[in-house]
Amino acid sequence: MNALAKNLTKNQGEERMSLINRLSGAVGAGALALLAFAGSAAAQEFTVPEATIGDGNTAFMMIATVLVLLMILPGLALFYGGLVRTKNMLSVLMQVLSISAVMMILWVLVGYSLAFTANPNEALNPFVGGFAKMFLAGVDPTTMGATFSNGSYIPEYVFVCFQMTFACITPALIVGAFAERIKFSGMLLFMIGWSLLAYYPLAHMVWYWGGPDIFANAKIALLAAGGDAAPADAVAAYDAIIGDAGYLFTKGALDFAGGTVVHINAGIAGLVLCILLGKRVGYGKDAMPPHSLTMTMIGASLLWVGWFGFNAGSNLEANGTAALAMINTFVATAAAALIWAGAEWIFRGHPSLLGGVSGAIAGLVAITPACGWVGPMGAIILGLVAGIVCFFFCTTVKNALKYDDSLDVFGVHGVGGIIGAIGTGILVHPDFGGTGLADYLSVPGTFQTGAVDIAAQVWIQTQGVLLTVVWTAVVTTVLYYVINFTVGMRVKEDAEREGLDISSHGERAYNM
Repeated sequence: MNALAKNLTKNQGEERMSLINRLSGAVGAGALALLAFAGSAAAQEFTVPEATIGDGNTAFMMIATVLVLLMILPGLALFYGGLVRTKNMLSVLMQVLSISAVMMILWVLVGYSLAFTANPNEALNPFVGGFAKMFLAGVDPTTMGATFSNGSYIPEYVFVCFQMTFACITPALIVGAFAERIKFSGMLLFMIGWSLLAYYPLAHMVWYWGGPDIFANAKIALLAAGGDAAPADAVAAYDAIIGDAGYLFTKGALDFAGGTVVHINAGIAGLVLCILLGKRVGYGKDAMPPHSLTMTMIGASLLWVGWFGFNAGSNLEANGTAALAMINTFVATAAAALIWAGAEWIFRGHPSLLGGVSGAIAGLVAITPACGWVGPMGAIILGLVAGIVCFFFCTTVKNALKYDDSLDVFGVHGVGGIIGAIGTGILVHPDFGGTGLADYLSVPGTFQTGAVDIAAQVWIQTQGVLLTVVWTAVVTTVLYYVINFTVGMRVKEDAEREGLDISSHGERAYNM
């Protein structure tokens, strides 16, 4: 669900209500039908609360936003930095820092608009937003962002900032796939192009919609125009309002906090890049152990703490669903950490810290798309499956195929995200402790949950996975070749042997 919510401002809401009013009066008899409906018991039942900004929800979301920043800086930076060799420590820190800074500026310039506004071109609207909010045009302290409850809003600036942290961490995750061999200038250009062509469109496809009030008011207006007997133009107006949503959202794909948009997206990009860039010099011959597992442990711990902002914050409200996301973030992570370390103990004779933290990250990844949809027992199952499958991919599959995914971005984020996305389609079922599917239309103005057709939902989830894989693989490949033939994507061999800290940034991580 996440910001399944598109950001809905007060002005946008007034424009949509104008459409709805026209819908209700689509034929001459529409006004009479509306009056008759307004006097009925059904009309009194179907009401939408007045839009208000909740101070508690606002404070909750501001804290969640800061927690997601903590995931990136210093969490992800230290996690990755500890895993590389000493001579490349600062290069990884600089890459994560620079990507975050660039993405923050790009987000407010154009990214927010492309992800969370409508595209005036109807053919493109399901796939990418427009430019209505470039440079945050129209956003000010009085505009509001929709949550998932009717009448409940947060300041639009808070929504902008929360989604901005997602736009920062996703490209930063890719760093682990090409660590120790990327050219800094080529990397920055790639991340800008990739965000524009891969991240923003997928965020729009998965999370853009009109918000619960728009859906409820559209349904109420359709009922006023005759319901099933409404004239064709009234139905068309209703369809236009409900259809103003992202491609995967309209299909019913479930992604609470970014399994497809963040983790599969980054994981596939990482896999493509590490293959196209080629292996590190000496890979498979020279020892390349992590230079500081202590830092990696610190980074992993900060990631886990920050992930509560990532998952619980994606509910946009401080309520029971946020609490569900919170407990799931605890138990799925614990299960995956234990099963990965246990698998090492069985197959390698000892449980390692590296295995434990890798398992924890795999569990966090897998529960991300599911955290607000599945119950705690379902979260444990997802964690166990992700832990063992990701362990298999990061060892057996990676060694067999001999690709150099330096820090296992694909094996953890790509594979873990796929497990979580598809597993959500099963474990969302109430019989397995899930919440059931959200339904904002059966009883307008109230949130409902309904039964789940598991086979149908798994197929919808699979379509979301496949679209993400193909979309980001194509974008990544094209961008790589364009940038590689211009500024270049890989450092020279001598620079790689010396280490990127010195060759790219002119400094050392440690002077002893």
